[in-house]
Amino acid sequence: MKFEILAPAGSRESLVAGVRCGANAVYLGGKALNARRNAGNFNDDELKEAVAYCHARGVKVYLTVNTLCKDGELEQAYDLVKCALKCGVDAFIIQDIGVIKMISECFPEARLHASTQMSVMTPEGFKALAAMGIARAVLPREMTAEEIFEIRKSTDMELEIFVHGALCMSVSGQCCLSAMIGQRSGNRGLCAQPCRLSFSADNSGSFDLSLKDLSLIKRLKEIGSLGIVSLKIEGRMKRPEYVAAAVTAVKKAIDGDYSHADEKVLKSIFSRSGFTQGYFDNARDKSMFGVRQKEDVVAAKPVLKELSHLYDNENPLMPMDIEFECVKDKPVRLVSSALGKTAKIVGEIPEAAINKPMTEEGLRERLSKLGGTQFFARSVDITLDEGLIVPVSKINSMRREAVKKLSAVETCEPVCLPMPVIPPRSGKTKPYFTARFSSAEQIPDKHPFKRVFIPIWSSAEDFIDNSAGVELPRGLFGKEQMLAKRLEELKKIGVKYALCGNLGAYRLAEKMGFKVYGDFGLNVFNSISASKINSPILSFELTLDEANRINANDTGLIAYGRLPLMLTRNCPVKNNIGCEKCKKRGALTDRKGARFPVVCSPYPCVEILNSVPLYMADRLHEIKTDFVHFYFTDEEKSKIEKIISLYEKGEKANFDFTRGLYYRGVF
Repeated sequence: MKFEILAPAGSRESLVAGVRCGANAVYLGGKALNARRNAGNFNDDELKEAVAYCHARGVKVYLTVNTLCKDGELEQAYDLVKCALKCGVDAFIIQDIGVIKMISECFPEARLHASTQMSVMTPEGFKALAAMGIARAVLPREMTAEEIFEIRKSTDMELEIFVHGALCMSVSGQCCLSAMIGQRSGNRGLCAQPCRLSFSADNSGSFDLSLKDLSLIKRLKEIGSLGIVSLKIEGRMKRPEYVAAAVTAVKKAIDGDYSHADEKVLKSIFSRSGFTQGYFDNARDKSMFGVRQKEDVVAAKPVLKELSHLYDNENPLMPMDIEFECVKDKPVRLVSSALGKTAKIVGEIPEAAINKPMTEEGLRERLSKLGGTQFFARSVDITLDEGLIVPVSKINSMRREAVKKLSAVETCEPVCLPMPVIPPRSGKTKPYFTARFSSAEQIPDKHPFKRVFIPIWSSAEDFIDNSAGVELPRGLFGKEQMLAKRLEELKKIGVKYALCGNLGAYRLAEKMGFKVYGDFGLNVFNSISASKINSPILSFELTLDEANRINANDTGLIAYGRLPLMLTRNCPVKNNIGCEKCKKRGALTDRKGARFPVVCSPYPCVEILNSVPLYMADRLHEIKTDFVHFYFTDEEKSKIEKIISLYEKGEKANFDFTRGLYYRGVF
């Protein structure tokens, strides 16, 4: 099997561990704008040195610029990409569609990989990525083998899959739990992992959001049949020994040597009550859940020292082909080839041997002494006239010079176009109102909403009676054909517009002739991304001031509702108390007693809502976006009518609420 082993490099030590143990590529971040900001990461000089180290060993480097970027950070992202290209970085892993557009237009030579944070999981989604110029995409960890194969059949794009490491409960890119609870945003690289704390469906203090770690290392034969090119290991926050163990295990599995003992080592170095393959096998049950226990921590100590020896010294992983010519009356010549390069070294004219002339065997032994370097001699071809000699020190010097030349990394000046200047937003208009309802029964007979959306599974009568648009689900794993069929039915009854929070759904609805509007799930965070989406509802992780400044046509902001904090494919309520007891009224209770409703649907994901609604009626005058959006979930019709009245009058709330992150912001 031919795979790329992609190792995490949260620090210089982890990078070395991954490379020396056999990784073909590493992914790492700069000091900012990457999804693991608490890792050691690399400044500009360290990045240059890291790329040189990796390229000298035939290892590629992918830089993570995989956070959402504010308008004020786009210039910083531009400078980071420019510096990285000068250093020779091979590709960039991106989440933000605005950053993708900026890099594509300003750095045409840059190779772009779509982060799993882009939440793309359908064939149409991958077509959308291809249209953006994406060369490779990291698949969501929640996909089954069958769904991965569906993607493979629909695209020629390179596909990358996580084969080992931590599993988030939420679909990547669709989690705001950490941000809302503690201002530490997963979309901004500072997730505090509150899902590892107690969130219980039965008030027992259970940990119903904590999944075991993923491990698909022993499933590489199946993964290969799915057309995957890169095997990714999660863990930029982990220690070097973890990286060494995981890379070694994957390398052994590729060679067919992975054993139960290797798996035991991986469990010892880090696990949460063992590993899971539940998503890959379409077996989403209680066995997928686990927490870090005392025995998991204790198990690591005995294996740490042993694992550190895996990367103590340089491993000769790179083959070198050597040609040596020593003939009478001509300077000796050494030609060495490795890493796609050739080094030619010319020495002195050999002398006639007085006592013991050189032999081919002796020369071959001398030229093969590459210990302490990344090279091993794959072939040594010698042309030697009889009776000649060259000092051993000179031969050693020629060999070292060849290694130095082959290890040298060439730098080049990238094609670099200026970044467009984003002018400040102008104009102050009173925002109009739009709304989504979880049920048509909630819609008042009279309302102020310019656009109304209801879920795709609502009845034909509901759409017709309310002149409603259709809200498409964010989680579409394996359901694109079902979605397309339903959209065709809605189109025939006169539904004209669609609210889409997923790139695949957005492209599909647009292709089918709907007027498409962008929902919050698209994570629109800056003016460039806002310009790519029609009438986008901006991310609610922006502050109000940041949202007001975004300069694009017809932008909106959620001004009321229980904000969806997590989109998850594995229902935490079902896996604890079961659907029969839940009766579609499930909720999770945290350690402080706050209650978070869990909403299920006919599509393969559930949403976990905030414990209290966002409320901005008395601060509506501070919102400068073109429209405000109401996100109605579990409210009865009578309450919705009261809420509308409060917003029309600009009155304060008489119930518990939150201002969200509009004044707090995220770190």
